[in-house]
Amino acid sequence: MGETVVDAAFEARAINVIRAIGMDGPAAARSGHQGTAMALAPLAHVLFTRVMRYDATAPKWADRDRFVLSAGHASILQYAMLHLCGFGLSIEDLRHFRQWGSATPGHPEVHHTAGVEVTTGPLGQGVANAVGMAIAEQSMRARFGSAACNHHIWAVAGDGCLSEGISHEAASLAGHLRLGNLTLVYDDNHVTIDGPTELALSDDAPARFRAYGWDVIDLGEAAEDLDAIEQALEESRDRADRPSLVVVRSHIAYPSQKHLDDPAAHGLAFDAEEIAATKERMGLPPDQSFYVPDDVLAFYRNAGSRAQAIRAAWEAALPEVLGERGEEWEESLAARPAPGWVEHLPSFEPGEHVATRVALSKALSAVAEQVPGLVAGGADLTGNTGTELKGATSLSAAEPGGRQIRFGVREHAMGATMNGMALHGGMLPVGGTFLVFSDYMRPAVRLAALMGTKVIFAWSHDSVGVGEDGPTHQPVEHVAALRAIPDLAVVRPADANECVAALRCAIDGDGPTALILSRQNLPVLEHSSADGLARGGYVLREVEGAKVTLVGTGSEVSVALAAADLLQATGVEARVVSLPCWEWFSEQSADYRATVLGSAPRVGVEAQVSLGWHRWVDEVVGIDRFGTSAPGDVVMHEFGINPEHVAAVATRLVTKGS
Repeated sequence: MGETVVDAAFEARAINVIRAIGMDGPAAARSGHQGTAMALAPLAHVLFTRVMRYDATAPKWADRDRFVLSAGHASILQYAMLHLCGFGLSIEDLRHFRQWGSATPGHPEVHHTAGVEVTTGPLGQGVANAVGMAIAEQSMRARFGSAACNHHIWAVAGDGCLSEGISHEAASLAGHLRLGNLTLVYDDNHVTIDGPTELALSDDAPARFRAYGWDVIDLGEAAEDLDAIEQALEESRDRADRPSLVVVRSHIAYPSQKHLDDPAAHGLAFDAEEIAATKERMGLPPDQSFYVPDDVLAFYRNAGSRAQAIRAAWEAALPEVLGERGEEWEESLAARPAPGWVEHLPSFEPGEHVATRVALSKALSAVAEQVPGLVAGGADLTGNTGTELKGATSLSAAEPGGRQIRFGVREHAMGATMNGMALHGGMLPVGGTFLVFSDYMRPAVRLAALMGTKVIFAWSHDSVGVGEDGPTHQPVEHVAALRAIPDLAVVRPADANECVAALRCAIDGDGPTALILSRQNLPVLEHSSADGLARGGYVLREVEGAKVTLVGTGSEVSVALAAADLLQATGVEARVVSLPCWEWFSEQSADYRATVLGSAPRVGVEAQVSLGWHRWVDEVVGIDRFGTSAPGDVVMHEFGINPEHVAAVATRLVTKGS
């Protein structure tokens, strides 16, 4: 058999194989999105065979290009390419698209399928993730040199992605930072689920992105022109001084005759008859599902491994390139601290009064040099949230290796770009805003938990103690809402030393951590415990013959201690428990939890809604309503977050049980 001739006819047939898989996967699952995968098959073909630098046999190669499918509903397109190019997905994996336990879930999931860089699906998130990856790549290149790190970030988005507000936030930030290592391909197919995009969208996307500071290449009707697509992508990669938007006017479901440009093709539109007719139109066997001829598979497998020599040369040269900074490189990529870093953490003396947000800033600044990948910043609230690194250079277009990130008033993009930074590797991001504004970034926080990204959210101004700003800025339901997210550690430290311990756990651990921090100064407690915090809860004050246990978090632990003093004066001995992290406490043994909580009646104290507290206590002193505008100490007192009210509730509970 002669060597395969790769000409226009061959590439057209190879692309049609992708399109056929795009129909077959959803058809087998009776669920999924066919039309976009079919329309974007030429783009995927060009990216994976002509443009992107990657090695499918080493999908975690640090200097690979990254591919983000922000339009995650078209996942079957990505799975088709991962199978064809040799990332390890089999035909059987494609046949089990969207099935229980399969490697091909409904939307791409990182850590689940080799070659998938990020979990996408909620529209617009992938755009912001890609911006975060581009920030991380530029940072690593600035710090370690282009011989160690020099690759490109490619993302594909649709009309839905660009309609969502997060994409606007992220695109603005990317333009400001002049991320020349980022290309976003806009699939301009004029179709949404409800119908033509013109029903609700009349934006001039190219003009908008130009205004953000992006270079824009509008290909027009070139979705089938492989050379034009390649030229545009290469041009965007060479545009080093700003990010690029490549606009492709595609036609959903092409080359189907029945569903071309049909909004129904956004979902499961194709029946068996139309699939067969479209395959016949493409010159493929109409009666074969997941058909991949040997020559097409060989072509794609060759494309998937063509960078092996480049990778091998990079790996061989890296030790000399890095020199004595090899360990720093590894620590940055893994988001781990240098040995002995804990010795640099600050400690605070009982009798001091320190807001936990201030304690965080002091701790971050103290260990920044020992945690090479650490970067921090706030959504225009850097000093307010404890995310200032004293003396650090601001990350900017001129200083991409800076460690103080200025996210601007972009909470949602902040959360999603942090996820992108963490997934790329090289950065351990800390991002801060007021707790009440965690609502603005919740989708990204949820995805951080779903993906297990190692990020630290610093949410300060954590209660009605915010004061005069009033109910719009006073969080009451937010801690409960965050605790409802699986796999998110929500930590509300009682004092400065607990805050330092919480940061230590976040840096030493894996996955996302939420630090819930006070605006107001809190007393440094006599017996606060780093080990106790690491277990989620511990006995702060033990007494013989306790009649009641007071359980608090954050600023209310000191309220509980003062209430215990009042109770003792009336002859009622009270234990006090600090319960800063319910998630970590839940992971402890039943015996440990029982020892901490004790057998006496329990009162919980937290300046938040009482939802969830009855898991731990019998009565709750909380705030089950919105706040009000007044000085913070007045608001706390009027809502019963004071020692006298806590003591009264405890007394009633003890009396009731006697």
